[in-house]
Parts: sequence; C-alpha cells; structure tokens
Amino acid sequence: MRKPAAATPIAFVRAVVLAYAQRGLDPSAALKQAQIAPSDLYRADGRITAAQLEEVSAHAMRELDDEALGWFSRRLPWGSYGMLARASSGAPTLGLALKRWCRHHGLLTDDVRLTLETHDRVARLRIEERRALGALREFCLVTLLRNAHGLACWWIDARVPLFETRLPFPAPAHVDVYPLLFPGNQHFGAEAAGLDFDAAFLARPLCRDETALNQMLQRALPLTVWSYRRERQLAQRVRQLVRARPHEAHSAASLAAQLHVSVRTLHRLLAEEGTAVQTLKDEARRDHALALLSRTQRPIKQVARAVGYASAKSFARAYRQWTGEMPSHTRLRGAPSSGPG
Repeated sequence: MRKPAAATPIAFVRAVVLAYAQRGLDPSAALKQAQIAPSDLYRADGRITAAQLEEVSAHAMRELDDEALGWFSRRLPWGSYGMLARASSGAPTLGLALKRWCRHHGLLTDDVRLTLETHDRVARLRIEERRALGALREFCLVTLLRNAHGLACWWIDARVPLFETRLPFPAPAHVDVYPLLFPGNQHFGAEAAGLDFDAAFLARPLCRDETALNQMLQRALPLTVWSYRRERQLAQRVRQLVRARPHEAHSAASLAAQLHVSVRTLHRLLAEEGTAVQTLKDEARRDHALALLSRTQRPIKQVARAVGYASAKSFARAYRQWTGEMPSHTRLRGAPSSGPG
C-alpha cells in the first residue's frame, strides 16, 4: 500500500509548538497524537503528511482551547470558527456568505481585518494585519486564507479556482508547497495577504443544509488542511459509515462491501487521500468516547462498550494512545454538572 505523501512543511508544526510555548505548556501529547518525533522539528527540510497536520492541529486547538493557536492577542475558544460558519451559512449566495464571514470574523478578533471586494470581475478576499503576528505570521495567514477558500468551496460544493494568492512575506524555504496549498499564481512580498478569483462565483447559491453543516462542523479542519475535493471522496464516505455505528468492528472487508469496491481498492484510495481504515475507525471511536466522557456521566465501562471495546482496560489503553491521557482524566476535566446526556 502506497504511503501518503509527506509534503506539508514541518515549519507549520513548529508554529503549533510555539503556541504551546507561549502558554508555558508541553506539546508532547499533540506531537504523539500526530506521530511526529520531537527531533523532526529541527529538520530544516522536514515534511509531514496532511493527515498529521490535521491531527496535531486538532489536538492543540482542544488542549489550548484556542482555534487560532496563539496567533491573536486573545484566545478563540473551541467552536469559534464553527460559530462563524453557522452565522454565515444562511446567506442566499456565496458572495453574501463570505461578506458575512469576513464581518463576523471581526467580532472574534480585531488583530486582523478581512474584507471581500470586487474589481473588474475579480473577487478579492483581503487580510489586513492590525497587529504584528511575529513568528506565527505565515501559519496564521496561510490558515486563514485556506479556511476561507475551503469554506467557500464547501458552501457551493465546487472547486473555486484561484487567479492569484498574495502573501506579504518573502518566499520561505518550503516555497515548493505553496502551489499545493494555493493552486494558481502566488505573489510573495505583497502588500497584504489575499486571494483573487472569478467574481462570477459570488453569485452561486449555497447548496448546504443544516444537516450538512452539522456534519461538516464535526470535522471542519480538513477544509483548511486538505485541498478541496467534492465530498464524495472515499474517506468521507468511510467516516460516515464508521461514525454511524462506532461500536461495531467495521473490518476493511465489510466497509468495502458497503461501498461496492474491493478491499485492495479501498486501501489504495484511502492511502491516496492520506488516511487508512484503522485511522478512520480510531478517529470515530476517539471522538465518540470524548463526547460521552465529557457530556455524560456514563460509567467508563459503558463508554468502552459504546465504542466497541469489551473491557475498560483495553479501552483505556487505546484511549491513552489516541489522546495521551486516561479516560478518567478527561472525565474529571469535562464532567457535566447534572445527569446523563
């Protein structure tokens, strides 16, 4: 089975580690979750997979309770960008949704200002920096642009080609990754960060309902980490099957049968998307376990059975591999104040 391509620069992980340092916290659990060795951080040409960046970012956002990962003068608690997407999703067109997204972003922080304008049939999304972003500048601006572009594509379920991406810093050592992040022309040393695309897309209607929005918000990071692909991608379909019944075993053979592909094809296509059957199964079990431990008072034995483990001991061992802590620690930190959910 072909291994996922490791094209994402380790510099982005160093930015995540710096966010931990700003808070005086240890990033070890986040690195372990993403299977990144601390020694890899110091390799000038180090690369990781998109899946690893997704894992380390998701863990850090939850652990630091900051979806901005230290970029801004105040934290953006977990769920901030989901709230932003929800507040903008009722718009009739992509143009109005993006304008709302930019305006509402100003309610989260005034360290940056996002605007959407149209000039000669070109739509221009622009980021004005109102505070020095320091060592986190590249990761911050790249992520904000990827977030906006990924959400725009998702809203209309179509790739929005970019005419040009403007970056207000010199081309970094890992400049070769930028055509993967932003297909089209890239302009380094620009006056401000931004994206240019065909303004005709702004008139497109949004084609996502409330159910689709709720599903997306459960796993919004791929919109930022991965290049947009229509949601019929195989990994998304496998996630839906596994998450619908997280307590079941879900062998590769059973999943392949439900998806009408061979087991070999299932493994190959998932590898091309940077993931694997076991990874998706673990994600579903982990997320379901986190929800049950944080939002209910079910005994840990019941939680173990609910996510497919016959014993609390085997569940605790797996949970520690997923999160770096024991289930009881999550329960103590996030236990609800009233009865079972």
